[in-house]
Amino acid sequence: MESLEKKLGYHFQDLMLLSEALNHSSYANEHRGGLGSNERLEFLGDSVLGFVSAEYLFQGHKDLPEGDLTRMRASLVCEQSLYEVARELDLGSYLKLGRGEEAGGGRERQSILADAVEAVFAAVYLDGGIEPVRELIIRVLLSRAPAAEERKDYKTTLQEVVQRQSGQVLTYHMVSQSGPDHNKTFLFEVRLNDHPVGQGTGRSKKEAEQAAAKDALEQSWADGQSRS
Repeated sequence: MESLEKKLGYHFQDLMLLSEALNHSSYANEHRGGLGSNERLEFLGDSVLGFVSAEYLFQGHKDLPEGDLTRMRASLVCEQSLYEVARELDLGSYLKLGRGEEAGGGRERQSILADAVEAVFAAVYLDGGIEPVRELIIRVLLSRAPAAEERKDYKTTLQEVVQRQSGQVLTYHMVSQSGPDHNKTFLFEVRLNDHPVGQGTGRSKKEAEQAAAKDALEQSWADGQSRS
């Protein structure tokens, strides 16, 4: 725990909070008798993260309207961003998993690691209040804002382009998936009125959909749509 505290830059008064933040539900289910999972902390951490990120963007971008701030926050606090934080903290090595989840590669599973980051944020908040968790979130996540802002929401942009003409229907379809459960690659196709207009791959379904939308936007038909 001490090594994780050093990585977080925060010393816990109540180490049980940090311990609980690392308890996956699969581990808690195998160790009955009052041992809690990190799911409740994850719930709280999601709200703490939402508030801190909203405040950070509100103060830092006084000229931007609500819609732009909302899109920026979604990019900053998405599962992929939290997963990257978990990887940098090597959070997977500290997780307590059930035997089945351990065998299935849970320590590398994106959703599990992202949820654990939110649980750790909640643990810091409960232990020290809003100031230390604000400092932590800004340092490990929000200070990446310039890089995160470059991750455009291609799905939203594509939808806006398509909606400039009435009667257009945009859908996403998974073409294939490959690799083990803990390291899958997904191939998605985006269709306009059931006609393929782009493809993309990603480590998650959301990432693959974004890649497919980006591919579609780069096609010549999208230029014609945007000029219509």
